[in-house]
Amino acid sequence: MQDAINQKKIAILATGANGCCIAADLTTSDLDVVLIDQWAEHVDKMQRTGLSIITNEESYNIKVRAYHLGDVCTIKDKFDIVFLTSKAYDSRWLTEFIKPYLAKDGLLIAVQNCMTAEMIGKIVGVERTLGCVVELSSQLFQPGEVKRNTLKENTWFGLGSFDISHTKRLPEVQQILSYSGKVDLTDDILSAKWMKLIVNAMTMAIKAILGMTNEEVFHLNGNEYAQKVQRLFIKAGEEALTAGQVMGYKLVPIFGLEADEVKNTNNLLETLLDKIVTDVGPTAVNTVLQDHIKGRYSEVDMINGIVAEESYSKNKAAPVSEMLVDLTHQIYSGELKPSKDNLQLMYKNLNL
Repeated sequence: MQDAINQKKIAILATGANGCCIAADLTTSDLDVVLIDQWAEHVDKMQRTGLSIITNEESYNIKVRAYHLGDVCTIKDKFDIVFLTSKAYDSRWLTEFIKPYLAKDGLLIAVQNCMTAEMIGKIVGVERTLGCVVELSSQLFQPGEVKRNTLKENTWFGLGSFDISHTKRLPEVQQILSYSGKVDLTDDILSAKWMKLIVNAMTMAIKAILGMTNEEVFHLNGNEYAQKVQRLFIKAGEEALTAGQVMGYKLVPIFGLEADEVKNTNNLLETLLDKIVTDVGPTAVNTVLQDHIKGRYSEVDMINGIVAEESYSKNKAAPVSEMLVDLTHQIYSGELKPSKDNLQLMYKNLNL
C-alpha cells in the first residue's frame, strides 16, 4: 500500500491554518502534495519562502508547492485525493470548483467542522467521498506562517464511510492522514460529525464572544467567572445533544475516547469539554475568535445556527444557541466587540 500511496496525487484545498498543518505533515512524509488557496499573499509567501509551522516545542520551514485558485487550471494531472480544509460555508462552491480536477476514481474528503459530508457526496458522488472529523487547533494571521496549538501526537481524525460504495477506500486515506495524527475508523461517521458539532456548539461561539482563550476563561478571571462560563458551555451543549438525538444521531466516541466514556456516563458533556480543553491547550485562539479578529464571517450559523434551526423544527427551544448566533452576528456587523463583559450580557439575555 505504501508504494501506491506515494504515487497518489494529493491536494489540500483551502490551506488555512489546519490545511497548512496537514499539508506540512504530508509533504515532510514525502507524499506528492499541492496546496491550493484563495488568499493571494499567503500563496505568494509560500511560493517565495516556504511554509513555516510554529509550535510550543519547535518551529520549522518547508518548501511546498502552492497554487492560487486561478492557477489550478495549469495542473496537468488530476487529483487522486483532495482534502477540503476550508470553512464549512465555502464547501459547496469549492467542491464544484475542484470537481473537474478530481480523478474519475478520486476522493474528495472534507476535513472540517459542520455537517458537509452528504452535501459533498451529492456533488461529486457518494462513491467519491468519505466522512471525516478532525481535532486540530491552529492559527493563521500572517501569510505563510501557522501557529499549531495541537501537536501531531494529540491531533485526531475520525474517518468513515456513509455509503457502502466507498468503504474499501478507508485504509488508504487512513494511512495518508496518519502522517498528521491518530486516525480512528468509525462505523457511524455522521453521528461522529454531530458529536464534534456538539463540542463546537458548546465552546467556540461563547469563547469568541468573550474574546478569550481557555486560560483566560478558566484561570485568569476568578473561579466565579469560570463557573458562569462553564454553565453556558453545558447549556449550549445540552441543546446540541438534544437536537442531535431528535435527528437520529447516536452517541459515538470521538477524540480517541473509549465507548464507555461516551455512552455509559452521566457526564458526557463535561467529558467532551475536559478533553477538548486539554488537547487544545490554554492559549489557543479558536477559529471563530480568529474570524472576529480578522473581521470575517464565521461558522457559527452552521454550528449553533443549525442546532437552533433543528430544535425549532421539532418544536424544541434552543435559547442559548439562538442567542449565540445573534451576538455573533452583532460582532460581525460591528455592533458589538468581543469582551469578557459580554458574559453579563449573555446571562441577561437568558434571564439567568
